[in-house]
Amino acid sequence: MRPCFMAAAMRYAALALFAAILLGASYTYSSLHFAFSEGERVGVVQKMSKRGWVCKTNEGELAMSNVVGQPAQMFNFTVPDAAVATQVEQLAGAKVALKYEEHKGVPSSCFGDTSYYVVGVRKID
Repeated sequence: MRPCFMAAAMRYAALALFAAILLGASYTYSSLHFAFSEGERVGVVQKMSKRGWVCKTNEGELAMSNVVGQPAQMFNFTVPDAAVATQVEQLAGAKVALKYEEHKGVPSSCFGDTSYYVVGVRKID
């Protein structure tokens, strides 16, 4: 092989690697910053935990019950902001409204185990 061909092949390989990294980073950024849906769920926070082997994320469970005597439907969520996670932990056991955003297609569990990201919490009297 000629040295000129090898240099061109190395340049194209480096360019392809750079393009793949750039596309992956762009996809991750867009999946985390553009919400598929937004909403609010009302219930009682049953559990908050910090989970993960390498990437620790704040995960929780909200028990939603419409009718007394019926089993509660569980809503699993992720809290990306530490300040909001502290607020949710302080309101555990009380009736709360969680404001959330749904982010579909997030490529790694390092950003959370669920696609529902809680961005705010308020206590319901």
